[in-house]
Amino acid sequence: MMVNEGVINRLLLWTLAILSLLVIYAPPLYLVAISFNASLQPGLPGLSDLTLHWYATLPKETALMNALWQSLFIAFVTAITATLLSLLAALAYFELKWGRSLWFLAMVLPMFVPGVIEGLALSAIFTHSGVKSSAATVIAGHLLWAMPFAFIVILTSFAAVKPAYLMAADDLGASRWRQFHDITLPLIRPGLTSGFIFAFLLSLNEFTRAFYLSGRQNTLPVVLFGKMNSGASPVIYAISGAILLLSILIVASVVLIAGRARKAQ
Repeated sequence: MMVNEGVINRLLLWTLAILSLLVIYAPPLYLVAISFNASLQPGLPGLSDLTLHWYATLPKETALMNALWQSLFIAFVTAITATLLSLLAALAYFELKWGRSLWFLAMVLPMFVPGVIEGLALSAIFTHSGVKSSAATVIAGHLLWAMPFAFIVILTSFAAVKPAYLMAADDLGASRWRQFHDITLPLIRPGLTSGFIFAFLLSLNEFTRAFYLSGRQNTLPVVLFGKMNSGASPVIYAISGAILLLSILIVASVVLIAGRARKAQ
């Protein structure tokens, strides 16, 4: 009887998990499906209806492509900066003798500030300071959004650094820099990679902060929002599908890298 109850509980949990995943992923996957349908019918396209027509027309969409390159540039700079600053913040966290909780809270607090408030506040500060809206102002806003996530990921990766490793290196005469370069850095490298990719994707898909901080060249989410309000174009589904597929590939790469790192350890 207990076995049957266990089987029923597992089936129930799996059913709930699958239903939850369907609710989360069905809308974006449906968007990808209709992006391969020339007629953009409400129903899912059959095999005979599949086409890359809308994807082939993307290079001709100058506004979308310029916005895409702008978003990729901003996301890359944001990810690099967020990863480096988060690494320094994580190192500072472990060096602190007191006030660790306050330091951690200060690092993750921007995660809980609504994007509208953060974007509007930064826009007001930049305007009163005479700073014109540009890619740099967008990067500043995205950095406040992405850095807390990168910090948490990198901080978690420090669990692989055992104090005994550093103590042994210190006994052998290794300097703090050598300890970091030869022991800490190789062990936390998967965390740095994951933090970089998290920050990159968060910046690439961020709309609210970019809406207030963009200059003459808007980011892709802002341009897509404007095009949707003025009437949906088929290429919007194609660019959205391309970004979604790219995001899935990047996240899958992170999982593979993390899996190989665990096996290597």
